[in-house]
Formats: sequence, structure tokens, C-alpha cells
Amino acid sequence: MASLPAPGRIAPARLSGRRAALMVERNTMALGSSWMMVLGGFFEPLFYLLSIGFGLGGMVGDVPGPDGRPIAYALFVAPALLASSSMNGAITECTFNFFFKLTYQKTYDAVLSTPMAPGDVALGEIGWAIIRSTLYSVGFFAVLLVLGLYRSPLAILAIPAAMLLSWAFSAVALALTTWMRGWQDFDLIFLVTLPLFLFSGTFYPITAYPEALRVLVEWSPLYQGVALIRGLITGVVDAGALAHVAYLVAMGFLGLAVVSRRLDRLLRK
Repeated sequence: MASLPAPGRIAPARLSGRRAALMVERNTMALGSSWMMVLGGFFEPLFYLLSIGFGLGGMVGDVPGPDGRPIAYALFVAPALLASSSMNGAITECTFNFFFKLTYQKTYDAVLSTPMAPGDVALGEIGWAIIRSTLYSVGFFAVLLVLGLYRSPLAILAIPAAMLLSWAFSAVALALTTWMRGWQDFDLIFLVTLPLFLFSGTFYPITAYPEALRVLVEWSPLYQGVALIRGLITGVVDAGALAHVAYLVAMGFLGLAVVSRRLDRLLRK
């Protein structure tokens, strides 16, 4: 009599959006009464906007916008804070929370005894991270509308742009987390994200940098999101926006491919 396949081997190889949605549903139910924690990601960029955008902005005055014409400092900073909020929300969910479920809670060992594949798990976790970071983005964007920090109807596209940025960082953060051996290793990730936050054109134009450093920053992932969202909010959109979109889409698919393979290797030993 032929032996039955091990439960962990019955998962189909083809990725399914429907099965990934079940992973999102599971995370929503597990959040339970802790949903108020989600609001924390909204207040951080708001406090930065009030203290730096308006407080410090009163002394800075106008700065060059995406097309070189002067704009208010608060209008310059606000899109970058929206992008940074999306990045931070995605990374928080796909590092600490994902690592706990992977290493200690053993959530995915149980999940893969069902017809779900590692790719479904990865896509579901990315989808959940996008949902959480989008809640931050929508709340912060509503504040920008109330304060009048926009110059074009295209500003509404800043929300899907923030979701795209979250997609890119979520996938890469998941992939990197599969190599983390302990909580201390996450210092390496935040050693990268902090300079990204500070130097990706968040608080001043990157034209202030030396040429070599400016080129390096222009190729960094957060700058791609900052430039895209800032252009939409200020109404300065050109062919470069398509390049930003392509960069972030490719980054997300690369991260998804890596984390799917890594999960398959880690969970099917």
C-alpha cells in the first residue's frame, strides 16, 4: 500500500490569491481587541509634520519643489512623511510580527498542513502589511486635505502610491526576516531604514548632497516613493513617475520570490 504524502507536502505549488486572502483573514481575527495599536503608526508622522513641517518650517520658509519652483516647507515635508509612514508600517509588520509567528508561535507550520503554499503565506502577510500601512496613510492623508497641503487633484493617487511603496518594503522585509536568527539581528534592518528616513529627500532637497551621494540616494527605495508621492501631491508628474512605479513593482516581486523560496526551505525541512 502506497504511503500517504506528509501533510506539509500537500500544498500546491501555484500561488493563489484566494488562499492568500485567508491568511489576511486569519491575521484580522488574531488582531482582536488590539486594533487600537494600529493607530500608533498614524500619530508618528503627524507629530513630525506639526513639529518640523510647521514648527521648523516657519523659520525655513519656502524650498524648491519637484519642478524647482518654491513651495511651502510643510508641503515639501508632508508627502515624504506619508511615504515614510508606509515604509515603517510595512517593515514593522513584516519584521517583528512575522518573526514571532515564524520562530516562536510556529503559525506557519500549522498553516502549511493545509492546501496553502509558502507563496500564499508570503502574499497573505504582504497583503496584511499593506492593509495596516494603508490605514496609516489614509488617516494621514485626511489630515493633509484638512490642512490644505496639496496642489492638485492628482493628490488622491498618493494613497495607491503609498500602497505600492508598502508592497515593495513588505516583500523585502519578509525576505530579510527569514535570515534573522534572533531579535538582535533586527538592528541591522533599522540601521538601514533610519538613514533612509533621514536622507531620502524627507526634510530637504537632495540637491544639497554632493553629486555621488545624490545619485546613490536617487536609487534608494524610499526616495522612489517620496519622489512619486511628492510629485502627485504637488501636481508635478512626468515620465519619471513611471520609472518610480516600475522600480517599486519590481522590488516587491523580487522580495516575494525570495521569501516564497525561503519559507519553503525553512518550513519543509
